[in-house]
Amino acid sequence: MDNFQIETAQNVSIQQNVAGIGERILGYLIDMLILGAYWLASIFALAGFGIDNNDSGNVMIFFLILGVPTFLYFLLFETLWDGRTPGKAALNLRVVKLDGSKPGLGSFFVRWIMRIIDITLTSGGVAVFTILLNGKGQRLGDMAAGTTVINEKKKVKLSHSLLVDIPENYAPKYPQVTVFSDKDMQTIKTVYDDARRNGNHNVIVKLSEKIKVQMEVNPDEKPILFVDKVLKDYNFYTQQ
Repeated sequence: MDNFQIETAQNVSIQQNVAGIGERILGYLIDMLILGAYWLASIFALAGFGIDNNDSGNVMIFFLILGVPTFLYFLLFETLWDGRTPGKAALNLRVVKLDGSKPGLGSFFVRWIMRIIDITLTSGGVAVFTILLNGKGQRLGDMAAGTTVINEKKKVKLSHSLLVDIPENYAPKYPQVTVFSDKDMQTIKTVYDDARRNGNHNVIVKLSEKIKVQMEVNPDEKPILFVDKVLKDYNFYTQQ
């Protein structure tokens, strides 16, 4: 599954790691195993209490204990557990909005109700077909809700390191870089490296403007040189 680029509320482009179709199917199977185990445990527990579903008076008990939790499983877990079910969590998957933000109850409800078409009535065929063709990891429910499923597992690459090469006699210019945390600087470096690689100068300009405001400085370098200087200065001060 290809990654796709999103534009955050801060007008910064970043990449989302879209969950693969195999990962989503495996996560779904894990959830089904959990539901199956829940059903077996519940049936044995009810039988232990002498409750028989052949008795019309006990039908409501069976419905409340077995039917309702099973029916609402995906909606409740994704809503209350920040876009995850146990199956998704096991594979580091999460439901997010296309802009990377957390979906609201309405979005989770739309995804859940559309499962009837995506998965239940078509045995998952529609979901697989649309996910493969969409390019953003979206089944019909995701398309209707404006969501997708991402893989949060970190893919460690040498380029993702905070370290940058600085000369032995390097002279830093901006001690204000210490206002940033390692996490902040990693985000800056990732966006900067991606923008340079893709030749996206507008992203670098926007990034430099935000850095300038945060550091409260007025650089005389061009945006691309300013961001590069900030990265080197941060490494200089944090490695001392």
